[in-house]
Amino acid sequence: MSGELPPPAADPPGISVVVPVRGRVAELADLLESLAVAAARCPAPVEVVVVDDSCAEDAARHRANCERAGARYVTGPRHVGAKRNLGVALARHDLVLFTDSDCQLAPDVLQRHVSRLHSAPRHVAGVAGPTRVRDSDTAVFRVARRSPYLNTAFDRPIRYTRVTWATTSNLALRKSAFQQVGGFAEDTLTVVAGEDVDLGLRLSAAGYVIECDPKAEVIHHPGNSESLRAVCQRLYTYGRSGQWLSQVHPGRRRAKTNAVSAVGVAAAAGIAAARVTRGRSLLAAPLVAAALLARDAYRRYRPGDGPHPVRDAVACALLDWSNDAGKAVAAIQLGRPDYLFGEFEWVDEPTRRAATNADPSSPDGAADGQPR
Repeated sequence: MSGELPPPAADPPGISVVVPVRGRVAELADLLESLAVAAARCPAPVEVVVVDDSCAEDAARHRANCERAGARYVTGPRHVGAKRNLGVALARHDLVLFTDSDCQLAPDVLQRHVSRLHSAPRHVAGVAGPTRVRDSDTAVFRVARRSPYLNTAFDRPIRYTRVTWATTSNLALRKSAFQQVGGFAEDTLTVVAGEDVDLGLRLSAAGYVIECDPKAEVIHHPGNSESLRAVCQRLYTYGRSGQWLSQVHPGRRRAKTNAVSAVGVAAAAGIAAARVTRGRSLLAAPLVAAALLARDAYRRYRPGDGPHPVRDAVACALLDWSNDAGKAVAAIQLGRPDYLFGEFEWVDEPTRRAATNADPSSPDGAADGQPR
């Protein structure tokens, strides 16, 4: 005997579904029901791992729902990436599917992911499927759907054959590849957002590929796109997470006019020069704001889309300034004033070249990419 330890046993074939949750009791219950249907059609073993940090009342309801559904329930940290890392550490199978607590799986999603990955070459680390947001008739939803920063990454698996990253609302990975690159970052600037982009970019840098399956669909609840507060919070969070990604992946940073930064600079300059100009310089900030608002509204204008296309375009532009505000705040937090007029490049050239059914009118570089 050589005295060497045998290699660790490989994880048995199957798929472990990892779901981070906080609150959303009814939504998670719906997800567990859809998972039961999908698991019944999957040829491989399936387990569900729910990682929760809800309040005591919601946690008790989650635990009871998981017991009824046969899912594993564990308490975990606040950070979503850390929750998912814990879920993977507990996972028993060789494949892991990441989805969100406010999603529901189509009946064939698990079957498609398992079949695709178990038959794919080893350099294929994962398969991404599209996420479709269920329609809502609220005014906020109607306005927010024009935003180039909300939900635009969800349909990338329909338009591309491969991506360098995918949202964790519908992403299946080989557990071994996930572990090789160290899992999700837990030191992001925000509790959620950006960690899925970072993971995908590290997998791609390690030589792995994420393929797309346009038919492996997940349905997303529209709740976080229905209220003004929720939409502004998401946009603000995405702006902050993008600046963190710019710092971690500096090669993907690009210059871009930031409306909030521009208005702030104009206001500061106007105040500084107010005495010399007898107050006329104070008009600089509102004039800059008006010009940028007109530009952004024009980019979001869609003739014939809804009863008030002009009003909705202006409202959407104002909503999207929450994203610019997040970028500006993050630039200050990170001590990077040069980030005040820059942003993360969400879609790279290799992904564009992998397009199969891309709409030629789609502004790929500017409007395709923010997570969740």
